[in-house]
Amino acid sequence: MSNDVIGHGKVVFITYSVLGEEGQIMGQQDMPTGYVHGAGSGLFESVERALEGRQPGDRVEAQVPPEEGFGASDPSLVIVEEIDNVPPTIRYVGAEAELRNDAGDTLTFRVVSIADGKITLDANHPLAGRTATVAATVVSVRNATAEEMRTGFPAEQGPPTLH
Repeated sequence: MSNDVIGHGKVVFITYSVLGEEGQIMGQQDMPTGYVHGAGSGLFESVERALEGRQPGDRVEAQVPPEEGFGASDPSLVIVEEIDNVPPTIRYVGAEAELRNDAGDTLTFRVVSIADGKITLDANHPLAGRTATVAATVVSVRNATAEEMRTGFPAEQGPPTLH
């Protein structure tokens, strides 16, 4: 296998965007981020499969189903409240509020709808229960060290700079 082709035991640096079902950007990483291919780094399996055999400069898109990515939507993390019971500062769709549950955990809730005098807040990940698309561009590929294979992550934070 060529040194710059992605396969098991290669350190790979990518940039990527996470897209929602309508193609909207839900997250983006413009600084190269690395992982070790085939070493259990936690990268979504469908993304790792799509990157197999690719080289620097290649761009791939992978569908990430809920069970592999952001999980199912948990109805217990959705609150519907009378709008008058909510502070005016968060009475708009997209607003966020940190609320503490009975166990003492702090969760971030987003306002997802306002209708008929009710406001709906949701602490699920915005892509929970949905299929996401990850669009990734390969920045660099090199052989992994034994330590990198053990951890699943590159020793350095970014690809080597050219001087």
